[in-house]
Amino acid sequence: MDKERNRKVYTPLQARLKLKSYCAYQERCQQEVRDKLYELGLHQEEVENIIAYLIENNFINEERFAKAFVRGKFRMNDWGKIKIIQHLKAKRISTPLIKIALTEIDEEEYIAKLDELIRKKVDKSLKKLSYNEKAKIVRYLQGKGYENDLIFQRLNFDSD
Repeated sequence: MDKERNRKVYTPLQARLKLKSYCAYQERCQQEVRDKLYELGLHQEEVENIIAYLIENNFINEERFAKAFVRGKFRMNDWGKIKIIQHLKAKRISTPLIKIALTEIDEEEYIAKLDELIRKKVDKSLKKLSYNEKAKIVRYLQGKGYENDLIFQRLNFDSD
């Protein structure tokens, strides 16, 4: 309660300056910026005007954000496409932009990353794994956001 009362209220100009720095520091999507502006105590019309300004001046670019997000989550966090898509949708990125952004992932690199994750979890031949051991690896890879058919193919489930 005290936090609410003591919170600084920003004028639209102060908020715009603050958000220019916020967007320059790291790629942001419109929804993140919108949330931040509401946190600063601005009203809807002011928020939308600032967002329009930030877009016009290239501080916000949804496609650039989505591509950077995909590259980062895939390369740094080892996320699969399913998890990346879910998180982009949560940030209200449009489906066409998500499709464009996913082209940032090279298919060969994607398969290699999946194989690497499997190798990290398996210390013996895939053929020697019990059903329960394979199931545990499948759950792990699903949690990372990889597609079931790809997981099963890479784990050689068809040969059981």
